[in-house]
Amino acid sequence: MSKKDEEAIATINKAKDLVIDSLAETMDLYGVTRSVGILYGTMYFEDNMTLDAMREELGMSKPSMSTGVKKLQEYDIVKKTFQRGNRKHTYVAEKDFFQFFNKFFTKKWEREVNLNLVAIDQSQKVLSKILNSTDVSDSCKQEAEDIYHLLEKSKPYYNWLLSLVEGIRNGEIFKTFPVPNEKKE
Repeated sequence: MSKKDEEAIATINKAKDLVIDSLAETMDLYGVTRSVGILYGTMYFEDNMTLDAMREELGMSKPSMSTGVKKLQEYDIVKKTFQRGNRKHTYVAEKDFFQFFNKFFTKKWEREVNLNLVAIDQSQKVLSKILNSTDVSDSCKQEAEDIYHLLEKSKPYYNWLLSLVEGIRNGEIFKTFPVPNEKKE
């Protein structure tokens, strides 16, 4: 390999590392560990990878790789693939960021809605007992009522968020916010 090719490959790897780091940082913002984000970013630039290839590329342990891949599979942004003649599992990352957005964020938002609506429901049941109690002070009842109504006011947000999730999944959102056409260079 020529010196110029070596320099070009080093520059290409630096360019990939910038994007991998950015993807990892972005995923970290949304609660995915940085190492799993780096794993996704690395896989993004490959056609497919085995756990051994990931371990070799990133210097992480095989159990860490396996756990990271499982987490990415939970979000449906990494898939296990089959290669004839290869006994080892290979994995491929979602490369379409619109699909990534759809799969990753809708699962996060759905989880947020479910967690919070269950907590609100449980809280309101507890608060209702205080509101219906005959042996608590009016000031306690007033505080319980204020909190009950505050929680009630948050429900439209969670219902809206569920509508947003459904709009992304069924493609309705793209009628309002269409995917831009790729520009030909």
